[in-house]
Amino acid sequence: MRLFLLLASLIFLSRPLMPQSANVPLVRMQEIRNEVKTPHKYGIVIEPPAGKKVDCPAVFRYGHKWYMVYVQFEAPPSLGYTTQLAESSDLLHWKPLGTILDRGAPSAWDRANAAGGLALIDTKWNGGHTLQTYQGSYWLSYIGGKTFGYEQTPLWIGMASTKNPSVAVPWQKMPSPVLTTQDADVRAGLETQTLYKSFVFRDPANTLGAPFVMFYNAKGTSEQIYTAISNDLKIWKRYGAAAAVENQPPAGSNHGVISGDPQIVRLKDVWVMFYFGAFWKPGAFNTFAASYDLVHWTKWQGDNLISPSEPYDARYAHKPWFLKYHGVVYQFYCAVSADKDEHRTIALATSKVMNK
Repeated sequence: MRLFLLLASLIFLSRPLMPQSANVPLVRMQEIRNEVKTPHKYGIVIEPPAGKKVDCPAVFRYGHKWYMVYVQFEAPPSLGYTTQLAESSDLLHWKPLGTILDRGAPSAWDRANAAGGLALIDTKWNGGHTLQTYQGSYWLSYIGGKTFGYEQTPLWIGMASTKNPSVAVPWQKMPSPVLTTQDADVRAGLETQTLYKSFVFRDPANTLGAPFVMFYNAKGTSEQIYTAISNDLKIWKRYGAAAAVENQPPAGSNHGVISGDPQIVRLKDVWVMFYFGAFWKPGAFNTFAASYDLVHWTKWQGDNLISPSEPYDARYAHKPWFLKYHGVVYQFYCAVSADKDEHRTIALATSKVMNK
């Protein structure tokens, strides 16, 4: 009997401790908010070339340098997105290197747009910030479309890979998109117009039943964040019947709202999703949600993670990329000015004052 009780105790202790509630407590949410605060604006770190705009930063470390993948497009009327690469030795001063993902051939499904974001980055908060490989290659996911103009529907999601993510050479695209608005498992009415920015990461625990997880925003009646899973980065299945993270317009408003551009990090016992919101509160802004299981997400209800305060971000301060390195938290974001041209740059805010 004693042997049985000992074995039972060992089995119980070996099980992972699960939270008593699917909701992340307010005190834990406040701890996260305190951990990621970046009250000091460093300023613009990527200026677009003349006649263009930049957007959607994503930062990783490779070798002894930092690299940023970001999106670039012409001012309207736009030819659509391309994906660019920049490098830095200190996370503050950035040198653009060139295009890594261009628009496709005239007959391709992505002939007008190819807007990439990192896939398989190490999600550990305050970790190595490195890209993981699959089948010997580094990966990104991207939104593509064949209709010229700014965010013309439909946009779909594709994948591309490279052997060396530190050089500005074209990544190899998969021949077909991996998620579309015409898939058999598309959520009717929720993502039938267009698919937007995605974040793909490896979950060693297979929490949702597969090693690769994608969070992405998509538009139907509104624009919210959804989940898909994959065993091989090629075939994706949607997970869940509804949005993973959803926000609604305030009472009495019929303005469309956006929840988008998710980034996932693992902060101790909890998953954190940084994302931007728009129009359920004034303007566009960065916020976050947290989850124990990648299914039930508790949304932060407090202050924005960044707010307009400077001429370069007077209209919008949004589309976050967070990392922590050597005790400093860095929040890269898309900054949009309030002038008639809506000058769009990539800016940086930090947890400590950083000298120029």
